[in-house]
Amino acid sequence: MPAQATGPKVPVAIVGASGYSGEELVRLLLNHPLAELAAVTSRQQAGQTVAQVFPRFGSHPRARALRFSEPNAELLARQARVVFLALPHGVAAEYAVPLLKSGCQVIDLSADFRLRSAAVYRDFYAHEHPAPELLGTAVYGLPEVYREAIRGATLVASPGCYPTSILLPVIPLLRARVVRPTGIIANALSGVSGAGRKAELDYLFVECNESVRPYGVPRHRHLSEIEQELSVAAGEPVTIQFTPHLIPVNRGFSRRSISNRRVPSRGPGPGRRSRKPWAPRTDRPTLQSRSCDCSRGKALPDTKNVVGTNVLELAWRVDPRTGRLVVMSAEDNLVKGASGQAIQTFNILCGFPETAGLL
Repeated sequence: MPAQATGPKVPVAIVGASGYSGEELVRLLLNHPLAELAAVTSRQQAGQTVAQVFPRFGSHPRARALRFSEPNAELLARQARVVFLALPHGVAAEYAVPLLKSGCQVIDLSADFRLRSAAVYRDFYAHEHPAPELLGTAVYGLPEVYREAIRGATLVASPGCYPTSILLPVIPLLRARVVRPTGIIANALSGVSGAGRKAELDYLFVECNESVRPYGVPRHRHLSEIEQELSVAAGEPVTIQFTPHLIPVNRGFSRRSISNRRVPSRGPGPGRRSRKPWAPRTDRPTLQSRSCDCSRGKALPDTKNVVGTNVLELAWRVDPRTGRLVVMSAEDNLVKGASGQAIQTFNILCGFPETAGLL
């Protein structure tokens, strides 16, 4: 059942609300029963109402009244208790620092605080980290993995679509020692909206339509945080092969991971259904992940099942010829892969039902 408001709503703000992730945050927060969208910022759209910038929200009274403003950390700190940063990496930290000093809780959708090492950040992002002193305090915002740490956090680094699609299926396997931490191969395909709302040649319709192409090979930036979190789960350094692809869909994300099995008798397969590393706990909501019925050999993850939802769909197959475990997942790159996950984190931070505003 949708959560019902039981008291004053939490005032929230979105910095960078005119991008794809920002737009999705607007959609979810306008209809969140326990949040009040108090401010939205965009330098390009300053002065216009939310309804003018996003006509699809025109029937919402708040969208007709709320206007975009220039981003100002001091003003935002007076308007909101929780601030979402939907900004590019390197820029988000500039706002996170003063907002945190003013007592706000910050949920950052960029990559600025996902890494624990400033040196690794410099290596993968080619510039110095703008606020290295905060890396030790930021919580990696994958709720299914760091739920308890998120509850008391002031700064949450919300992961994007690529890390989420790989980490949620693979971390339980490494923790349960179902697979070896070596030889993991991840192939991922993302919709064009995953690149953000920007006018660049590679993302024009004619360039993307009827085309599938790899990019970011062999070192996509998100590989750094993926390997970081897999290493934590395995208790030893993990290096994987990761190849992202751009596919001609607006949104949606599919990922396949191939892993070496550690001990055949312990891995999932016919006649071995007792070991379920992905099984949800009965005391937690199951909205965030959904296992396909692999035992009957029919259901596999499909982006059409997850678009517009905060669900990650997953399935597995054992290949007896190669001795490998093939794990597949699908998610909406703008919801579970971005803004929906950030809302899920917001709910945990505030002690709300985890599915509030996401059903």
